[in-house]
Amino acid sequence: MTYCLGILTSGGLVMAADSRTNAGVDYISTHQKLHDFSLPGERVILLCTSGNLSVTQAVITLLRRDLKAREDVNLQTLPTLYEVARYIGSKMRLIQEQDRPWLQKDGIDASCSFLLGGQIRGEDPELYLIYSQGNCIQASRETPFLQIGEAKYGKPILDRVLTSTTPLEDAAKCALLSIDSTMKSNISVGPPIHLVMYEANTYKIHYELRLAANASYLVQIRNQWEACLKDAFDRMPNVDWEHYLDPDLPEDVLAEQS
Repeated sequence: MTYCLGILTSGGLVMAADSRTNAGVDYISTHQKLHDFSLPGERVILLCTSGNLSVTQAVITLLRRDLKAREDVNLQTLPTLYEVARYIGSKMRLIQEQDRPWLQKDGIDASCSFLLGGQIRGEDPELYLIYSQGNCIQASRETPFLQIGEAKYGKPILDRVLTSTTPLEDAAKCALLSIDSTMKSNISVGPPIHLVMYEANTYKIHYELRLAANASYLVQIRNQWEACLKDAFDRMPNVDWEHYLDPDLPEDVLAEQS
């Protein structure tokens, strides 16, 4: 399992991913999950992967092969990001059709998913989630983030903080906290964390980093976030047991509760 996240705001795009892959608790390894296929000055294309590693790596290989061979249809010739998403989906189906029967014989799940984010000149920045079946959905003003992989632990902070107008730097900070919170709760998600921040209409990646678990900034925000959560918890009022006593309870129970 892994965790990848894309955030789309009025200022641009943030993409983040962990690097952990596991095939059981005794076989954990590190693999890159965030890939850059940008053509500076013309288009930015960022792709995050989750799911069956052999399938996602094969898809990435096919995408790179088409670029190298200068095929008529490739990541740098398609005119819209939606068409790029559909093209990636077709590559996913191709690999799965080839490999699924053999994987299924050993009970191996062939499913995977991708996050595609970026901007093509003449269009606005966009963010897509490409499902294992090859179809896709798009982020919107109402839903400015998309997740793949082990998403549930990092979702609460996104729901409470992000809007389509969140400043880009704040979105990047939120992405790091979301992934760090997931690492805290699930050992199948782990460092290094790969983070990219893209400013709309620049058509080039200016901000990119990889953070190990002991990176000073990551440790700083982790400790401060935990302290702030503990402080917020301590400030919460105690449960008002008496106010919410159920008058229909038997008198002996009411007496015990009061």
